[in-house]
Amino acid sequence: MRLVLYNRASIVGSALMKKDIHPDYHEITVLMTDGSEFKTRSTYGKSGAQLRLDIDPKTHPAWTGTHRLVDTGGRVAKFNKRYSSLGLK
Repeated sequence: MRLVLYNRASIVGSALMKKDIHPDYHEITVLMTDGSEFKTRSTYGKSGAQLRLDIDPKTHPAWTGTHRLVDTGGRVAKFNKRYSSLGLK
């Protein structure tokens, strides 16, 4: 078994990266839920595109640390009713 090591200088001119397979990296505008916006570089859309966020770090509980219990359809009440006989609080 023979192990051959190459350094980068010895393979100059050969294909280190494939050509014409990488996406276009350009500037876009990101619009936050509160209306503020900023420019960044991305592969999203075309140059000058606008990305509208449904959830962003300024308002989402995962980033703000303020979690609310939303009782949709009475799920919490249904759970409490079902297991109230166990005496758990």
